[in-house]
Amino acid sequence: MPRIPRGHLAGHAFHVLNRGNGGSTVFHADGDYRAFLELLAAAKARHPIKILAFCLMPNHFHLVLQPIRDASLSPFMHWWMTSHVRRYHRFYRSHGHVWQGRFKSFPIQQDGHLLTVLRYVVRNPVRARLVEQAGEWPWSSLRCPQLLDPFPGSGPDDAPDWLDAPLLDDDLATLRTCVNRQQPFGSPQWQRRIAARLGLEATLRPRGRPRKSQPEK
Repeated sequence: MPRIPRGHLAGHAFHVLNRGNGGSTVFHADGDYRAFLELLAAAKARHPIKILAFCLMPNHFHLVLQPIRDASLSPFMHWWMTSHVRRYHRFYRSHGHVWQGRFKSFPIQQDGHLLTVLRYVVRNPVRARLVEQAGEWPWSSLRCPQLLDPFPGSGPDDAPDWLDAPLLDDDLATLRTCVNRQQPFGSPQWQRRIAARLGLEATLRPRGRPRKSQPEK
C-alpha cells in the first residue's frame, strides 16, 4: 500500500497514534510516562499545536491534536518522538528502534464525531482492563489537564462525566478501521470532501482486488 500523504491543515482535528516497535512496552515505570509528558509540553512550546486529548498506554499512545498552522503537526511529532528516543536510549543504555515507525493519523469531523474520538482516547485503559473508570488512569488528559487546550462541546468542569461514557459498538468498530487505514472519521459526505482535500481518497476505497466480472449464463 502506498504511503499516506501528510496533509495536516490548520484548524482540523487529528487523531494521532504510535506503538512500540513490535508491540514492545515503551513505558516501563512511572518516570518514563512523566518524561514523555514533559517532552510533550516542550514540543507544544516549540510548535503551534493545540492538544485536545491524550492517553499513554504501556506500549502505545493516542493524541487528539489540532494544528494552528498548516503542516505544523509533522514537525511537532518529529521533534517529540526523536527527543523521546534519545532520552530512552540514554536512560536504558539501549539502541535500535523504540517505536514501530512513523506515526499514524486521521482527520476528525469537528462535531459529535470529535467528542466520540475524545472518549475513545481516554477510555483506552478501561477497554484494556487496566482500570474500571477512565479517570483512574494517571497518564491521560483526564488526570493531566494542564497540557490541554479548550475543546469544542464542553467546558473542562463537565469533561470527566461525559468522557467516561462507553462507546457504542458501531462507533468503536468504525474508529478501529480509521486507525488501521488512516481514514477520515466523520459523516460520509464530510469524509469524501476532506479525503479529496488532503489526498486521502485511497483510505476510503475497499481493500483487496476487485472481483472479476462473471459471464452471463
